[in-house]
Amino acid sequence: MGKRKEESISEPGSCKRQKQEYTDEHSDESNEEENSQSSADSNFSLLSTAGDVGVIESIQLKNFMCHSMLGPFQFGSNLNFVVGNNGSGKSSVLTALIVGLGGKATATNRGSSLKMFVRDGETSADISITLRNQGRDAFKPELYGGSIIVNQHINLDGSRSYKLKSKSGTIISSKKEELLGILDHFNIQVDNPVSVLTQEMSKHFLQSKNEGDKYKFFMKATQLEQMKEDYSSIMKTKENTCIQIEQGVERLQELKQLYVEKRERYKSIGFVNDMRNHLEDLKHKMAWAVVGEMEKEIQPVKEGIRAEEGNTEKFVQKLEECRAKVNEAEEKYKAIQDKLITVSEEAQALHPQCISLKADIQARRKAVNEAEVLYNRSRTELKRLGKDDEQLCKRIEELKSRREDSDVKQALDARQRQLRELKDSKTNTLKRFGPHVPAFLEAVEAAYRQGRFKHKPVGPLGAFIHPKDAELTLAVESCLKSLVQAFCCDNHSDERTLQLLMSQYYPRGFRPQIIVNKFQNEVYDIRHRGVHHPEFPSVLTALEIDHAVVANCLIDVRGIETVLLIKSSCKAREVMQFNRPPKNCREAFTAEGDQVFERRYYSSDYLRPKFLSKDVEAEISHLEKEIENKKARLAASQQCLYSIENEIRQNEDYLHGHRRHQKELQIKIRTTNAEIADLENMEEHQSVDIRTLEGEAEENKGKMESVKEDMQQQSRRMEELKNILQVAEKNFEEMKEKIHQVEEIAGPIKEELNKADSEVENSKRRLQHYEDKQKEHLAYIKMHKELLAAREKELEEKMAQARQIYPERIEISRTVKSLDAEMNRLRERINSENDRHGNREEIVQQFHDAKERYEDANSKVKNLKKFIRLLEEIMTQRFKIYRQFLRLLSLRCKLYFDHLLRIRACSGKIIFDHKNETLSITVQPREENKSSLNDVRSLSGGERSFSTVCFILSLWSITESPFRCLDEFDVYMDMVNRRIAMDMILKVADSQHHRQFILLTPQSMSSLPTSPRIRIFRMQDPERGQRTLNFQNRNDEEEDQ
Repeated sequence: MGKRKEESISEPGSCKRQKQEYTDEHSDESNEEENSQSSADSNFSLLSTAGDVGVIESIQLKNFMCHSMLGPFQFGSNLNFVVGNNGSGKSSVLTALIVGLGGKATATNRGSSLKMFVRDGETSADISITLRNQGRDAFKPELYGGSIIVNQHINLDGSRSYKLKSKSGTIISSKKEELLGILDHFNIQVDNPVSVLTQEMSKHFLQSKNEGDKYKFFMKATQLEQMKEDYSSIMKTKENTCIQIEQGVERLQELKQLYVEKRERYKSIGFVNDMRNHLEDLKHKMAWAVVGEMEKEIQPVKEGIRAEEGNTEKFVQKLEECRAKVNEAEEKYKAIQDKLITVSEEAQALHPQCISLKADIQARRKAVNEAEVLYNRSRTELKRLGKDDEQLCKRIEELKSRREDSDVKQALDARQRQLRELKDSKTNTLKRFGPHVPAFLEAVEAAYRQGRFKHKPVGPLGAFIHPKDAELTLAVESCLKSLVQAFCCDNHSDERTLQLLMSQYYPRGFRPQIIVNKFQNEVYDIRHRGVHHPEFPSVLTALEIDHAVVANCLIDVRGIETVLLIKSSCKAREVMQFNRPPKNCREAFTAEGDQVFERRYYSSDYLRPKFLSKDVEAEISHLEKEIENKKARLAASQQCLYSIENEIRQNEDYLHGHRRHQKELQIKIRTTNAEIADLENMEEHQSVDIRTLEGEAEENKGKMESVKEDMQQQSRRMEELKNILQVAEKNFEEMKEKIHQVEEIAGPIKEELNKADSEVENSKRRLQHYEDKQKEHLAYIKMHKELLAAREKELEEKMAQARQIYPERIEISRTVKSLDAEMNRLRERINSENDRHGNREEIVQQFHDAKERYEDANSKVKNLKKFIRLLEEIMTQRFKIYRQFLRLLSLRCKLYFDHLLRIRACSGKIIFDHKNETLSITVQPREENKSSLNDVRSLSGGERSFSTVCFILSLWSITESPFRCLDEFDVYMDMVNRRIAMDMILKVADSQHHRQFILLTPQSMSSLPTSPRIRIFRMQDPERGQRTLNFQNRNDEEEDQ
């Protein structure tokens, strides 16, 4: 518990109130022993009674250890006994108390990890502990109330989480730090064996004869061991601090030297401050000089505004005169306008006809222009198509050569690959179906042996069929096609497994077909649906098939029982087409692989058989001859290609010569450039189909004929449109003449109207002129007022800025310009000095930084030295107190031990050897044997257990804890010693009413006296299938009776 350890470091003497009572007592141990012997009995009953906080009110377990549900245990505030046989769950309660209050799994001696406490078959365990929180020492009573509920959830992976609840069940916190704070506040130490003595620790302690173990037990119970460890840690920290001080002194000398250097440099720039002060004074004057000049600038603006406001009345009079003249001119204009309207109405009636004729002319002219455009476009298109036709012809010839070369290369590669496969098949016939087929079949066999297939797949099908007549091999391959490489599966599950295997050996898109067909051991009976011909066999009868599944598969998928094999193509036509086909016959194949139907005939793409041929040597010889022929053709094609490339280079030279021609050859140049681009990109367009180019050439010639016909039609239509246009123009001229005559009458009237209109416009312009003048006048006044307001606002801002710079106004006779010139001269002098001595701000900053670092380091070194001196004094004093604690606690433990032994009419003592860290107990069993004191190791088991209980009760008297827990403390006692030990515990509990005691024992405890402060929890042995243990308070049983 790290938090309590930190507190013991800072206040080693204040963590226990009871210890403080003895810090100022007598220093002589022997005198104290004599003076205190007579008062031991009275002191035994005066122990601390602070029991309002930290008492365990209840514990409940779920899925903890071997119990699905245990509790809740409603403990009393004083003495509690949990009795029951082994396995009933007594020790589980104590283990849950340690773990539930944050203890480690190893502290329980029941497991090395928290996950070991989760019940078998469950995923988690829960512990709920309720602590009393009453009185003046309560922990945050405003949050938790009278009780604190600690819920702990343990997961199967060994992790745990906390929930701290108030008495009402509200979750207050889920942090372990809060739980540690509660335990510290209540002085609960679940890892202290005096507070919680587990069964394993109790047995070990009772059986142990090692005096060093007893001394360690004493030190741990009184927390003196923790104090000792804290002192060691502090001394180690002190040594590290001394090393830091030595390093700091060395660093301090360096900082001091740097500080002296920066201080001397700082003093050398002191005279610059005078110039800076004078510059600041000039800044003050400059601020108020700017204010004075702005006040002088504002005064003329105010006078100008007053003068302009006096001229406003003159503009009003001028506007009234202009409005009267405008009204007079408008009346005159209206009279003339009425006269003109009468004449205009006559001309208006002729305008629609004129507009219609004009629109007709425009439409006719547009039609003529469009016809000319179409004619010219067709002529241009005809020229372009002619050029395209020449280019296509050239390109077709070139591509034919290249295509023939590419075809030869591809055919050569295919024949070479087929030759390699045939040579490989000489050693392994399965390689004819693909180089990876043998490995794939081995993988299928392995998968079948592993049980991944219900029935082993069959394939490739071609490996199981053999033509009886070698001349019909090509016919059989043409009939079966890809089925030769196919595989057959019994069910769809096997099909999926086979597909998965194929994905490892076949690339996607090249996997053979998989046929799902129920496997049968017999070939189908096809006597009634197969073809029977006296001369020619069917595919089924022409083959030797090794596997019935293969035969059935080919019957179902390809119908080989209905396909005839006829060597001669003429005979095949005669059988299938000239006469009615034989019964049940759907088609026939010839020896060349041609397919013959009743009304159709298809030539074969195959020249020789690939998979089913038996004479491999002949096939190899044939392929080698074909390869030689292909190589010869390839060499010829390459020679032809070389000549074409020479021609291309010659054409390029010819093209460069014609690029120097003038503008009339630009169309031809563009066409030639296109040809050059085609020739240069010939390698990129080898994939263009020659047939497509030939089709384009034919289509281009058709377009040329079509364009010529369109040009003839467009020429005839253009002549017709020109004649119609001439008639429309003549009609339009006649209409224009009529309108002109009417307009001659209206001419003088229009001139008079225009004159009147001019007078109106002049009057309006004069009126507009004076209105604009008035607006300008008003705008001028407004603008100057806004300018005045802005200047006054700016003046206020400048005055505010000036007051910030220098609060009292200064009357300046100098101008801003002269002040600014002097300030600039001062700045130049200051900058020159800075350049000579360095930047002043940097020097000042470096000086202050060096000074601050030196003073800070000096202060730290002094503080550390002071801290070390103070620490030495404190540690000397505290170690002295520690020794006094050790002596006083040892003395008190001796007194209480002797007192408890005398209760049994025995005597004895505890001998502490603090130097060798041992603790020995000597006991005299009876008063009559006072002559000799026996060591504990010479006592019987029961007597040793009794003396150990006396030792534990003595430790109880010198340690503080709100509760005490003992598990099977009486395990090695006989009835007499158990009775005496129990009476002693009852007496201690009776003297400490506010202290809680929880004792676990397999004894019945039926002889205990009846008391409201005693509670006995009797636990039953768990029955088979029982999920919750039943227990009942003894006092409750008596009340029920």
